[in-house]
Amino acid sequence: MIVGFAGLGRMGAPMAENLARAGFDLVVWNRSAEKARALCAGLREQGLSVVAVDTPRALSDACDVVVTMLADDRASWSVHCDPQGLFEGTRAHSFVEMGTLSPQHIQALHEARPAGSLLLDAPVSGATQAAQDGQLLIMAGAAKPQIAPLAAIFEALGKQTMALGAVGQGAIMKLAVNSLIHGINQTLAEALALASASGITKSQAFDVIEASAAAAPMLSYRRPLYLDEDQHAVTFTVALARKDMEVTAELATALGTAMPQGQVTLSQLKQAEAAGYAQRDMASIVDFTLKQTKQKETPS
Repeated sequence: MIVGFAGLGRMGAPMAENLARAGFDLVVWNRSAEKARALCAGLREQGLSVVAVDTPRALSDACDVVVTMLADDRASWSVHCDPQGLFEGTRAHSFVEMGTLSPQHIQALHEARPAGSLLLDAPVSGATQAAQDGQLLIMAGAAKPQIAPLAAIFEALGKQTMALGAVGQGAIMKLAVNSLIHGINQTLAEALALASASGITKSQAFDVIEASAAAAPMLSYRRPLYLDEDQHAVTFTVALARKDMEVTAELATALGTAMPQGQVTLSQLKQAEAAGYAQRDMASIVDFTLKQTKQKETPS
């Protein structure tokens, strides 16, 4: 099976590398061609089979299955449906969408897909380290029999694949999980600001939180970022978090579900983005919240 991969960003690049290391013949495409060439050069030095192509259509022409890891609906639609897009290719029979996209967009792709092909939403949960380690959780919008032919691909990328039943339900579950993650991120920032205002250091407060009933795995693996964001590479930007929460809020409105906490989280992310935090890691919400606290304490 020849596998194509489109979107070699912070998550996509290590995922593509894991597919090559698992023994798949790999073909890659990225909007910034330099990234694709650099990835290919590094993997070929390891004796792995990987080549880059110039367009998404060429990717689809060369591969049996195409995996995409794209930032948003707009980028995804362009990659799939432009005149040189994936859906114009002649060979690929399965298209696996692993980015955080809206369920409405997934449905639109499902309707636009080439006749007889499979369009599968299979977004992932896990940070860049989980992508590097092949330990992602995969949420597939399909029944188990539909994903069985792709099992080897998913095994190379993740620790578990959960079949959720129908097209778009993987995307919905990913938004639900991310809304919880971003909510935890926000309430952690508030908790640390509260502790810091009393003279407790961030490190001391974090020790207590990690040992408490409020502990969550993401807090432990993101601890270095929360305590010293500037000294670590960005893993997930504030801008992407804001995008996630906007899409989630729109979905909640469409489904008629209440999301008051999500609206607060979205408001804070918008304020942080406006204050210049857009390309900083989402852990920077701790810094943003601490600065908000100090501003309120400063006499006018």
